[in-house]
Amino acid sequence: MTVPPARTAVITGASSGIGAAVALELAAAGYRLGLVGRNDARLSEVGQRCLTAGAASCKIAVLDIRDGAGFARFIESFGVVDLYISNAGILDGRREGEVVESRAAALEVLDVNLRASIDGLHTVLGAMQRRGSGQIVLVSSLGGISPLADAPAYSASKAGLVAYGIALRDALHGTGIGVTVACPGYVRTQMGTQHIGDRPFELTAGNAARRILRAARKNRALCGFPFPLYPAVHLSLLVPDVIRRLFTRGVRFTVRDA
Repeated sequence: MTVPPARTAVITGASSGIGAAVALELAAAGYRLGLVGRNDARLSEVGQRCLTAGAASCKIAVLDIRDGAGFARFIESFGVVDLYISNAGILDGRREGEVVESRAAALEVLDVNLRASIDGLHTVLGAMQRRGSGQIVLVSSLGGISPLADAPAYSASKAGLVAYGIALRDALHGTGIGVTVACPGYVRTQMGTQHIGDRPFELTAGNAARRILRAARKNRALCGFPFPLYPAVHLSLLVPDVIRRLFTRGVRFTVRDA
């Protein structure tokens, strides 16, 4: 990946999975990084790996993305953000023995994945608008295009990011700020271990990170992968219920604690 040296990026959910993989890709390109995550030990380890990989500098913030005031203080101390990767999120849904997810699980997922994600991007957006440049990436999911019966709130939160991101992109057209919404399929991450069920066409976090960054570099509106699943989820919205249920029967799942 060829990028200008010593640009800056802030990544949320950077302590593992896609966020950590994105951080390492940008570190190798010489970025000055701001990493946000909840797990102190894992986030510190990712920060050290980024410095070893070539990051110009690496500043970490151990906080929950729902802590809007804490996140704002971090962004103020970090300075200019050229690239903002909104990746923090949680997975919850139907547990073993349940027909549908609990109310508590649904509300927490919506709060973290949608409300806090939108709050976080607005923390960096104002400065980007004043400067007239920047790139925002919202990490959604294929489940945001084709809802998952076993995780309705997760699906709704990710669908909300798709809608918000595409609308925000159009609103910001001509301002110098780009918005990309990334919709990965199954990715081999720690969060993925909570998913009990088949995971067809699963990718490594590094593979997903490279695809997301390539789409951001090209300022693509929507980036979905892998190929066999991305077109299939679009088609699933157009077919009768009986066919959709037949298609998704093999990927039903339950969720367990991390």
